[in-house]
Amino acid sequence: MKSRTEHLTLDVPARRGFVNLTREVERIVRESGVREGLVLVNAMHITASVFINDNERGLHHDYDVWLERLAPHAPTDQYRHNDTGEDNADAHLKRQVMGREVVVAITNGKLDFGPWEQIFYGEFDGRRKKRVLVKVIGE
Repeated sequence: MKSRTEHLTLDVPARRGFVNLTREVERIVRESGVREGLVLVNAMHITASVFINDNERGLHHDYDVWLERLAPHAPTDQYRHNDTGEDNADAHLKRQVMGREVVVAITNGKLDFGPWEQIFYGEFDGRRKKRVLVKVIGE
C-alpha cells in the first residue's frame, strides 16, 4: 500500500472566505502514485471546514449569507464561548454545519467526483495561517 501526507498552509485575509483546493489535492494524488484508493482532506482548525460542492460564485455568496444568518458574528456577547475573551464562537458553529473533512475515492489515479463536484476550504475565523491535511492511501 502507498501513502502520502501533505499539509497545505492557507492564510485567508478576511474573517470568512472559501478557497478551492481541488487542483492542489489532484496534484498530491498524482504525486502519490496511488491509482486506486482514498484521499482524506481535513481542516486542522476548529473554526474552518472542508466540504464538496460546486465552484459557483453565487453559491459561495449564498453560503456566506446563509451561515451569517444562522450564526451571526455580532453581537459577540450573545455567545458564552466569547466570555473567555474570544470573539469566534460563530466560527465554531459555522464549522460544525459545514463539516470537518471529506473523503474522495481515487479511481485510475484521479479524483472520482460526480458532476460539478470540487473540494473547498471554508474559513470562518481567518486572518492567520491555518493548515489542511491531505492524506492519500491506496494502491
